Amino acid sequence: MGHEGADWLERADRPQEEGTNALIKELHLKPTDVVADIGAGTGFFSFRLAPLVPRGRVLAVDIQPEMVAELRQRQTRNGLRNVEPVLGTTTDPHLPASAVDVVLIVDAYHEFDHPREMGQAIRQALRPGTGRLALVEYRAEDPNVPIKAIHKMTVEQARKEMAAIGLEFVEVRETLPQQHLLLFRRPQ
Repeated sequence: MGHEGADWLERADRPQEEGTNALIKELHLKPTDVVADIGAGTGFFSFRLAPLVPRGRVLAVDIQPEMVAELRQRQTRNGLRNVEPVLGTTTDPHLPASAVDVVLIVDAYHEFDHPREMGQAIRQALRPGTGRLALVEYRAEDPNVPIKAIHKMTVEQARKEMAAIGLEFVEVRETLPQQHLLLFRRPQ
């Protein structure tokens, strides 16, 4: 999504429509976690995650300079010092190696221009043995989800793509109204 659609990311009905509060609970964050929000956009999730990791930090990654500028403005307004806006590229989120506890990708993976390269960089950023990827995508298996097919993924597709970059499937949680929450981890 281009920065021109930033208002859609902050729409008032998003929490109810997407079950965003339930998603955040499902992450089971610890106060010291380092979380990377890939495709952070306006920081919808980044700024909701930050209070849950008071001794950790949230790396809010986006590839659009306009979105990173928006993240910085929102950070100044809300005073959350543990959110760090990061300008990534289409192949590299610019995350520290083996230092991230949780990577969150919400409705963005299907938009990656270079999913393999980006996935490999994300894998390298996860802590070996404990680092988790929480991949959230609209359910392609469900014809009732009112999103274009190009913006959906199946569980099978996600599992194959994550296995190809060396991430192990942990589980899928179907607690969200329209999206899969797929959990993967980086092996030792």
